[in-house]
This record gives sequence, structure tokens and C-alpha cells, in this order.
Amino acid sequence: MVFGFNTDVKHGDTIYHVQSEARESELLLQTQVFVRGRCIGKKAVSYAVAAAQPQFSDAQKEQQLREQHRQVLDSIREGKLESILDRAEPETLAHVKQLDLQWLNAESVHANQNLTMQLRVTEDGAAASGARLTLRFSRVDAAPFYTQATTDAGGGAEIKIDVDEPALADASVLVQANFEGRTATRKFLLKRIE
Repeated sequence: MVFGFNTDVKHGDTIYHVQSEARESELLLQTQVFVRGRCIGKKAVSYAVAAAQPQFSDAQKEQQLREQHRQVLDSIREGKLESILDRAEPETLAHVKQLDLQWLNAESVHANQNLTMQLRVTEDGAAASGARLTLRFSRVDAAPFYTQATTDAGGGAEIKIDVDEPALADASVLVQANFEGRTATRKFLLKRIE
């Protein structure tokens, strides 16, 4: 299974968040580019022909996704992002259902020695009931912590981690939602609100 790749890259005064994942139900390798939380473009490449070959492996799929991710990063660094994104995106991706992952309580997550994240998963705007969430909590000088949850009928889930507030400095949370063969991955950086 390919978990996906997430990278922040700066060009000029803009920070781009690049997210790549294998959309296995559509046999697509998809890379999305975000600026300030808004998707500004995508690159999607079908691997259906390769997947039909008996020797095609998850390692090959991961390598193709890694290379696509690197190409998008390089295009941003070179100031040529527009040249690599899909031009005919509505036609190319019209059949792909979009899975979205939202962090609902981003302004208030730490209280009583707990980090509490309220998350919601939707598919084309409708609640994704029964989506599996995998959370990876990372901080400096400590091993990552993993936990899982499943969304309720409204597509919501709450994840709680016991952690002291000082440990949140320079911490990040990576959350992956899995729903009916589709995935969405988001990386959230934690910071103290003064």
C-alpha cells in the first residue's frame, strides 16, 4: 500500500503544499498542489495499463508516484508549475469522486493535557460514514505516535492524544482518510496561539 507523499516547498513568497497519493479505485496517481489550504491544481496519471501487467508491483507504483511528486516539486522550484499541471482537468478528472478531510476545531485543540482533533470526511460534499482515519503525531526528539478512528454517520470523528502543551511546539499531525478505496491525506502543523 502506498501511503502518499506530502511536502511543503517555497517559491518566492508563496508556500506550496504538494500532496501525492495513489487513488487505487480509479487507478490514478494524483498530485494536488495547495496554497493556503486551497487546491490550485492537480496532475493525475493513469496506471491502468501498468496495473494490468502481472509483474506490476506496489513498489513500482510507489516509485512512479514518488517520481511524479518530485517532478511537481521541481516545477515549483523552477517557477514552471503551470507547465506540469493538467490543463483539461474537468474532463480528465470528471469521473473521480473527491474525498475531502477537514479539521473542524483547528483553533482550539489542546485542553486538560489532551490534544483533541475533531475531523470530518466528505465525498463530493456528502458525509463519508465509516471512513477509516489513521493519524500520525510527530514531534522533535520523540518517536511518532499512531492511532486510528472511524467516522460516524455524519462523517465526523474525534481523536484524542494525551500530551503536554509544551510538547506541541514544532509538532505535526498527518491524517489519512480511507473510504471505499479512495484516500485523502492532510498534514497539519501545530503551533501555540498567543
